[in-house]
Amino acid sequence: MTRNQVSFTVAMFLGMGLPAFAQVDLSGSWASKNHEDALERGAGPNPGDFTGIPFNEAGRAKALSYKQSQISMPERICAFYSQWHMMIGTFGIKMWNQTDPVSGKTVAWVVGAWEDRDAMVIWMDGRPHPGKNAPHSEMGFTTGVWDGDVLTSYTTHMLTGYLRRNGAMTSDQATITTHFIKHGDMLTLAAQLEDPIYLTEPYYITRTFVASPTVINSAGMPCIPGEEGVAAGTVPHYLPEKNPLLDEVMKLYHIPQVAALGGAETAYPAFREKLKDKFTIPPKCERNCAPR
Repeated sequence: MTRNQVSFTVAMFLGMGLPAFAQVDLSGSWASKNHEDALERGAGPNPGDFTGIPFNEAGRAKALSYKQSQISMPERICAFYSQWHMMIGTFGIKMWNQTDPVSGKTVAWVVGAWEDRDAMVIWMDGRPHPGKNAPHSEMGFTTGVWDGDVLTSYTTHMLTGYLRRNGAMTSDQATITTHFIKHGDMLTLAAQLEDPIYLTEPYYITRTFVASPTVINSAGMPCIPGEEGVAAGTVPHYLPEKNPLLDEVMKLYHIPQVAALGGAETAYPAFREKLKDKFTIPPKCERNCAPR
């Protein structure tokens, strides 16, 4: 064995015993590709469509009490959404790193704000999360670690927000784990939300961004409250068993109520067997129809 072969072999075995530090540069503007869950990120899901959400009874009751005009309450017009909005919302993102002025090491990655979502600061310096009784905010508190070339963040201490834009909610005990995966000019986010108050299992979603030559605004315009038709001091809502939109997806798409009301089993392929004798194809698609 030659000297070069020995050197290569030693280097290979040494490398096998070391952790991977293949960090990548995530900075830049990333435009949203809304082909995934286009309805969710566009006009919004149908009222009463909670299929695939692993609700418990509290989560389902909360969702069924929701009335869309709640967001027009004067005190809620300028209320930011939680960080889950980054997975469900329409817009692109801008990312950059904050560095230590002395060492040059990255202290944090920042995902810029939207008009209706606060910035996400992903602390990379090993600081711990606050205690369980620490204040919560729309921003929440996020830490991150590199696993090879994948940045994994963990977010806690958020205020309540929406899981789906039709009343499915998250509590202030929800946590989010997000994987930032860059491949070429694409950036994929794979997120897992856990909520001990409203869900029985984690809820998963992915979305994709593409590098944008146009700089994306990282702050958003200031919000100005206005009159949207909901009187101050009132809270639009539906009382238990009084939601008039409960059968909407049944009328539109023939999806049985047992599926539309969600629950962990509705997220799995095996649930189709339970529905096969209850589902008939609608004669005509009336809304959100795919082109033929």
